[in-house]
This record gives sequence, structure tokens and C-alpha cells, in this order.
Amino acid sequence: MNEPIRDRLVSLRRSLHRHPEPAWREFYTTARIVEEIRAIGVDELAVGPDAYDPADRMAVPDGDLEPWVRRARDRGADDGLLERMTGGNTGAVAVLERGEGPAIGLRVDIDGLFIEESADETHDPVAEGFRSQIDGTMHACGHDVHMTWGLAVLEAIKESDFSGRLVVFFQPAEETSGGGCPMAKSDFAADLDYLLAVHVGLDHPTGEVVAGIEKPLAMCHVDATIEGTSAHAGKAPNEGDNAMHAMGTAIENAYGIPRHSDGMTRVNIGYAEAGSASNVIAERAHMEAEARGETTELMEYMKNRLKRTVRSAATMHGCRADVDVVSESPRADSDPELQALVSEVATDVPGIERVLPAADFGASEDATFLMDRVQQDGGLATYLIVGTDHPTSHHTPTFDVDEDSLEHGVDVLVESIRELEHRHPVPRAEAEDGAHAEVDG
Repeated sequence: MNEPIRDRLVSLRRSLHRHPEPAWREFYTTARIVEEIRAIGVDELAVGPDAYDPADRMAVPDGDLEPWVRRARDRGADDGLLERMTGGNTGAVAVLERGEGPAIGLRVDIDGLFIEESADETHDPVAEGFRSQIDGTMHACGHDVHMTWGLAVLEAIKESDFSGRLVVFFQPAEETSGGGCPMAKSDFAADLDYLLAVHVGLDHPTGEVVAGIEKPLAMCHVDATIEGTSAHAGKAPNEGDNAMHAMGTAIENAYGIPRHSDGMTRVNIGYAEAGSASNVIAERAHMEAEARGETTELMEYMKNRLKRTVRSAATMHGCRADVDVVSESPRADSDPELQALVSEVATDVPGIERVLPAADFGASEDATFLMDRVQQDGGLATYLIVGTDHPTSHHTPTFDVDEDSLEHGVDVLVESIRELEHRHPVPRAEAEDGAHAEVDG
């Protein structure tokens, strides 16, 4: 890729990095994406509720969204677009229709995290002047890179002689597993022959590509509120029903849920609060937890046991528990045929030195909703990783990327799309022999 194009990718990524917005608050981000898509020119552009059914969203915040809308407006977001995103209906889908050929989907995520970005002068975004401008929020997982890839791939395919249909999903709320479900249920996900989902880094270095993940964990987020009865802790403790004590019992017992013989399971209580003062029996407690499983069925096992554990602990202490599954995502594996194709393509991309046709993921991702939709409809899907050198891990205040990976990601994705066009339909038996071999570029 020539230097002017690289400079454009770097400039776009840094611009997006300055304005991170968390799940269902991506107002400015969506407006900026739409601005870029309109400049590229597409056959169909759907924003917010035109891209999915808002009723299918998960993990929608209860808090006031207006400060995020005002901030987006102050930064130049179009009022008409902000009106369309009322209620936090963020994200967009762009479609190119180019005649006969395969229908190919590309999914990228757009949300940031509630993490305060480092202000250390050794942190490149500080040194180069593109640190987050929104206090307490940053792109600490590379979604600024993903959006840049999505826009650059859209432009490259638009300018090519591609024949077929390309659908690019700019998905909100990945970090809360809230946006994958509505986009997967939308008409835009129907009848796709192929889906490519992509992530930067994940501890793979610059110059390395993983053509498809294996063993992503199915996951659910669970919130629980326990209501008890307050009382004076010294004068009449026996008159109270201690919500804090009930929550403590729930937490301890949750970690004691038996693991399952059929495969890996996980549970974690990540947040808990309770009480008002040292001399008051706590009447309310709140906890946020997650459960994961190697399969969707194992996740369901852990989710149901977790819900039962919390309710039983509340009952034991004379309290009541309201347990809410905020969001969840299934397991979906990459198809070996598509992994093999991406592996073959990536070996010829300049700057790619090593290709792994497959690697264990070990985490969760709501792109699996889209992957599962495509696979259930008879198509093929893969979740690939484009490596990048990063000074610290994802979800840390000093996370950053090697901007050489911007070019690598665009090239791998564009060439994979073009190869799918030429080979369509990809025979399901074609890739089985080589799907798990390591390829060194």
C-alpha cells in the first residue's frame, strides 16, 4: 500500500481514537462513520433502527444518554442523524450491490470502554496528540482500528470491479455483547454466503494472521439486585433482613457451582455494592456477574445454576432477588473452508510473515450471533485476527497498536473478499486437509 493511502488510514484511525463512546452511546462515532460512508458512496445505508429492530438489543443502559448526544452535537454530529439514533440506537450497515456474485458480510465493532486512557508521555497517543478527548473512556481494544478497516475495505471494493453484494456491519455494543443479536436478526444478515469478522492483536504480533478462531466461549452477563429489610445494627439487628449478607452468600456459593464434565465452564462476580452505613442493616445489594461455557449448552448450565444460587441465597436470608440476564452470546466456530482460503490469501500479503490457519480464542464475542446466522442459512463464516504489536494488553490504559497493522488488515480482508468472489461457491470439502496446518510466510 502506498504512503498516501497509509497516511489516510493512520489519520482516520487516530481521529476515531480521539472520540471513544461506550455501548449504545456511539452517537458521534456513528455520525462520523456515516459521513465517511456517504463520501465513499454506497447503494444502501441504514442507521440505527433502520439497521436492526431496537427491541432485539441487549444491555441497553438505564442511564441518561443526553450528555452523550450533546457531546456528539458539540463535536459536529448531524442533528438529523442524532434524531435517528434517539434512545441509543447507534451503529450502521452499508451495502454495495454489484451484480451477480456472492453475498459477503464484513463485521466490525465500534464501541469504546469505560477506561481512563493513560496520560503518560511515553504513551504514543499522548506523544502524537490523539489521546482520548472523553474522560474515563478510551478505545482500549482496537475498535478504532476495526472501523478504519471496515471503511477502507468498503472504499477499496467500491473502486474495484467486484461483482456481488458486500454488506459491512458497523456494530455497536460489542463490549457488552449487546449489538450482535439485533444485527444478526436483521434482514441485512439474511442470505449471506460468507461472513468475515475480524479483530486486531489479541496477543498476536505484527505480521501474523490467524485465519479463524476456535473454541470461543458462549457467555452471558447477569445482574442481580437483592432486596432485604433495614434495621438498626445495634438496637435491633434481628429485625433486619441483611441484603449484604445474602449477597455474600451468593458470591461464595457461585464460585462453588460444580464445573461440568462435558467441557470448560467459568463464572465470575465482577462488581458488587451494598449498604449505606456501618450501623444500618443493608436493605439492598447489587452484583454483576458473568458465566461462560465451552458450548452454548454449557453456558446455559452455568447461567441457570448462577441464577438459582443467587435466588436461594436471598431466600436463605429472608430477602428477595431480582435476577436479570442482561446479554448473552452463543458459541460459533470458524468454518475450516473459509479459514483455508484466508490462510492462502494472507501468505501473499506484503508484511505478513506468519499465518496460523486456526488458534484457540478462549474468550467470548457477540460476532458469533452473525456467524451462527450465516451458518444456519447454509453459508460459511470465520473470525480472523490480524496481529499487532501492543505495549500492554487489551482493556488497559496504555493499550495501543502498531499502525502497520492497518495496511495488513485492509489487504487481507480485501483480497479475501476478491478471492471469495472468484471461487464462489467454495466447496465445503476443499479445505479439510489443510485447515489446521501452520503456514509460514
